[in-house]
Amino acid sequence: MSAKKVLVVGGTGYLGQHLLQGFSDIQATTPFALAFTYNSFPPQPLLLAFPTSFAFHVDLKTGLGFDSISQQFGQPDVVVNCAALSVPRACENDPDAAISINVPSSLVNWLSSFAQSDNTLLIHLSTDQVYEGVKSFYKEEDEALPVNIYGKSKVAAEQFISEKWSNFAILRSSIIFGPQTASPVPKSLPIQWIDGVLSKGDKVEFFYDEYRCPVYVKDVVAIIRTLIDKWLSEGKKMQLLLNVGGPDRVSRVQMAEAVAQIRGYDSSLIKPVSASSVDRGVKSPADISMDITKLVQKLNICPTPFKDGVKLTLAAEASM
Repeated sequence: MSAKKVLVVGGTGYLGQHLLQGFSDIQATTPFALAFTYNSFPPQPLLLAFPTSFAFHVDLKTGLGFDSISQQFGQPDVVVNCAALSVPRACENDPDAAISINVPSSLVNWLSSFAQSDNTLLIHLSTDQVYEGVKSFYKEEDEALPVNIYGKSKVAAEQFISEKWSNFAILRSSIIFGPQTASPVPKSLPIQWIDGVLSKGDKVEFFYDEYRCPVYVKDVVAIIRTLIDKWLSEGKKMQLLLNVGGPDRVSRVQMAEAVAQIRGYDSSLIKPVSASSVDRGVKSPADISMDITKLVQKLNICPTPFKDGVKLTLAAEASM
């Protein structure tokens, strides 16, 4: 049986690299043909880390580069779209770029060019920021009422995929945290950043009134792998929308307290402040914690408790 083809769009990003690592770890027992796309981030370190994978330069705004994938890799059985303009302030400053990158029109148009296009499962990463943030534990059925351009662009993406593609899983992810990647990403990682600032012994401000359900990165990889295995083994088209978060609703203060407790830092360094006291140049939802009952029931996956994920992250950093 020929190896199934998996394409990771945005493979040089944080989740993209962890996905490539996850597939690389199982290739001895479950052979996959792996490819990933990149935009500005040079892929050489990744090609060294994952030498059997293909790398393609793709511009998601214009679609340039997808033809090369058709010619050299062919139609993928699965596409995981991790690519996004995901910094809310950057989206606020350039709404056109947010829409052109976050709504995967060029990707879907390319997939539609294949004769049997619905033979490809599209797994698309969305965000908890599609929710308004006025209550706790949002369900998938709750109305999406984003308060910023980033959230609005992601809602537009979900609607576009639902209307234009017949075989998809949309994952509304919370903050993804975990160990650094094979090729370090330029953005700061949440647990590593908290660890770094608290280790200096200075007082640091953290928001006490914004709540999320941070999810350990290896759980997100396991969720995506489970969806892929389901599609490849059963062959049944899916139209699935899932909240993807951890089991714990935490504020930034509680995130910092977990790091301080595990590392033995002085918790008095953590200064609770209201989110409204800081101008971030973009409106941010207050409580976008998510109910993950549907995820647990559908995929039989129980995400890692937040504090356990922090321990795993810090242990992995110490061993690097």
